[in-house]
Amino acid sequence: MSSVLETGARTAGVLSDGREILYFDDEPGHDRTASDTRDLAPFTPGAELRRDPLTGQPVLIAAHRQTRTVSSAGGDCPLCPSRPGHPTEVPAADYHVAVFENRFPSLGGAVGGRCEVVSFSADHDRSVSGLPADRLTTIGRAWADRTAALSALPGVEQVFVFENRGAEVGATLSHPHGQIYAYPYLPPVQAAVLASARAHRAEHGGCLLCSVVAAEAAGPRVVAATDDFVAYVPEAARWPYEVHLAPLACVPDLAALPGELLPRLMALYGDVLRRFDGLFGDPTAYMACWHQAPVLHRADLSHFYVQMFTTRRAAGKWKFLASSESSAGAFINDVSPEAAAALFRAAGDRS
Repeated sequence: MSSVLETGARTAGVLSDGREILYFDDEPGHDRTASDTRDLAPFTPGAELRRDPLTGQPVLIAAHRQTRTVSSAGGDCPLCPSRPGHPTEVPAADYHVAVFENRFPSLGGAVGGRCEVVSFSADHDRSVSGLPADRLTTIGRAWADRTAALSALPGVEQVFVFENRGAEVGATLSHPHGQIYAYPYLPPVQAAVLASARAHRAEHGGCLLCSVVAAEAAGPRVVAATDDFVAYVPEAARWPYEVHLAPLACVPDLAALPGELLPRLMALYGDVLRRFDGLFGDPTAYMACWHQAPVLHRADLSHFYVQMFTTRRAAGKWKFLASSESSAGAFINDVSPEAAAALFRAAGDRS
């Protein structure tokens, strides 16, 4: 059974300020050795970690991010390939997938951890759902590679892969890209899931997510499925249109996924993203978040899943986090999960 880390092309380089950049190609044979011609000051992450004394939850203070790049046009996009007279974050004149340390990170330095940017295509106007199967697999391979590498860093407790698409959900660049945060602590959601997993194991034995996935795979909220993976609207979805995608087997993270399963996972992932666009007949802003097993607690929580959701609740209407959600942490969903699942299934028929 092969690992996802054993196949494909990978080239490493260094940007002019000392940050690492990695190229992942669909196949070997591409020259990605171009140098960064910019004269950047040495890279010095400057975030600060504080803790709310009332909730006990960590808060990252990263004031330097106020100066991060905001761009929607291809002409000044920092994620497009470099061209004469316009060097960017990606020195190569072309690429398939590029991964590099974030120039404006929320982690690193005295805080610890690391933030990376993952650019999914050299084409400024592409979307992940519209990429070919080979490219989706390359993206998955890059995520798996970085999951393994970042999990091995001293002090890292959680590797969180995510994509924000659309200005409506806070994406500051329209180029197709995502990020990876290697947290030096367990974020609140992961900490809560871990506590639930431990309670389930103590009371019932076995994996909490295995039980959830088995129940959902046999229920009315399935959106799409293969022999190895299932996508479903969770029973207690927080967002009007939210889908979880998980392996049927107990796999802790992308780095541990058998290599032959990665293309199947990424194909289903692309299928679900296309269903989001099919909901309202146009490109839908969404967040896609990969919840992987905590680095130090795999014995208690060893089953990854993907959470995909949009902040839309209907065509032309948005779900805002008002006082109940933002302050009390009490979510109110405007759409029944069963109705949402039916609409996702229908959206697949239209796509």
